[in-house]
Amino acid sequence: MKSADSILQNCILCPRECGVNRKQGQRGRCRVNAQVRVARAALHMWEEPCISGTEGSGAVFFSGCSLGCVYCQNREISGGKSGMDISVSRLADIFLELEAQGANNINLVTAGHYVPQVIEALESAKNAGLHIPVVYNSSGYEKVETLKWLEGLVDVYLPDFKYMDPVLAEQYSSAPDYPAVARKAIREMVRQRPQPQFDRRGIMTAGVVVRHLLLPGHVREAKRVLEYLHQEYGEKIYISMMNQYTPGPAVAEDPLLHRRVTKREYERLLDFAQEIGIIQGFYQEGETAKESFIPAFDCQGVLPEGE
Repeated sequence: MKSADSILQNCILCPRECGVNRKQGQRGRCRVNAQVRVARAALHMWEEPCISGTEGSGAVFFSGCSLGCVYCQNREISGGKSGMDISVSRLADIFLELEAQGANNINLVTAGHYVPQVIEALESAKNAGLHIPVVYNSSGYEKVETLKWLEGLVDVYLPDFKYMDPVLAEQYSSAPDYPAVARKAIREMVRQRPQPQFDRRGIMTAGVVVRHLLLPGHVREAKRVLEYLHQEYGEKIYISMMNQYTPGPAVAEDPLLHRRVTKREYERLLDFAQEIGIIQGFYQEGETAKESFIPAFDCQGVLPEGE
C-alpha cells in the first residue's frame, strides 16, 4: 500500500476515480478533502442483533459519501457538511473510548473515502490494546483494490447491495456500474471473511452480512437481489432485509420514492426469501421507518470528554 499522502494526492480510492488532490483541499464525488471528518461516535443500538446486541455497536459515522443516492437515509452527513474535523490520532482514541464504553465492535460507517487514514488509526489503536471486532459498514460501492488494504484489519463486512438493475442504479445513485462493482466488492469481502463466526452472546466476530433496503415500488428488484445473493453465497453470508426506508425532501416529487414501504410490499419480500430457502437472514418488525433509526449527527463522542 502506498502512503496515505500519495494516495490522497491523486485520489482513486472509490469507483468514481475522481483523481483530485484531496491533500490540497480538492473535493471529488465524496465531497470531502483529506481531513478526516466525523459526525458521531457513540454506542448504536439499531444495527442487526449480531452487530448491536444489547450493549451497542461502537458506530463512527464519517462525513461524505462517494455514492450519493437521491434517497440517502443519512443525507445530513453524506454531503460532507455536518461533522467535525479530527486528526488520525484522535480517531484512534475514539476507537479505544468506544471499547471502554462496552461497545461490541468498532463500526466504521461509510469510511471508504478515508481508508488510508482509517488503516493508520486502526493499527495505532490495536497497538494500544483494541481487541473488539472491526465492522466495515458500506454502501457496497467499493473497489476491490481498496478493500484488499483492509484485509486482516476488518473482521465483519456489512455492505449494502442496492441494485441489480444498472438503470435504477443510474437513476437513483448516478452509478450505472453499481451492480457490477458491488458484486465484485462483496466477492472480495467474502474471500476475506468466508465463514460467519459468533461469540457466546451471538455477536458476530467474523463474516459478512449483506443488507438490502427495500425501496417503495421495487419489490421485484429486491427479489432479484436476494435471489442473486442466495444463489451465489448460500450460507456463507447473512442477508438483512430492511423496510426502514424514510423518504426525504429530495424525493418528495418522485412517483415511487415519495412514500414509505407498505406492509404488503415487505411481506411479499419476506415470503420470497422463505420460498427460495434463505435461512440466514434478518428482518425488521413493526414500524421501523421512523426518524429514531437515523441518529442525531451532533458530533457526540467526536471530541475528548470535557472539550
